Amino acid sequence: MTVTQSEPAASGATTTRRPPAKARDCGTARPHPRPAGRDQYTISEVAQHTGLSAHTLRWYERIGLMPHVDRTHTGQRRFTNRDLDWLSLVTKLRLTGMPVADMVRYAELVRAGECTFAEREQLLTAHREDVRQRIAELQSTLDVLDYKIDIYADARRASERF
Repeated sequence: MTVTQSEPAASGATTTRRPPAKARDCGTARPHPRPAGRDQYTISEVAQHTGLSAHTLRWYERIGLMPHVDRTHTGQRRFTNRDLDWLSLVTKLRLTGMPVADMVRYAELVRAGECTFAEREQLLTAHREDVRQRIAELQSTLDVLDYKIDIYADARRASERF
């Protein structure tokens, strides 16, 4: 079983605000970098596709963030399209600053099945609030930068007139 098998399908039945469908590509079918019908990738192919190092992929597996990666009879890892989808989500969660411990907890909840939907929602909702607060802080910082840049641009234009 891979980590994402028990993820709920997007039903649109909730009342919470959602990003546009284009931004929510984690759970939807989309083309992968290999020909149709191919669903096994080496660690080096996955590293190239995701931008994660092979070391990071092995670490993710070791800590339980990327469990149940299939192996060949010789022990080589074989990642699937579903694994690539999971790594896409993990990469987005990391980009938002989610701590690895929270991502591992989320992975554990996913593996535990549908009975954990409420806890998963709570974990992601709390993280979303953290992200929104950081965005507000960054926007405030950007406003200060824009203000200072405007001051210098005005001063430069004024000095060019003389």
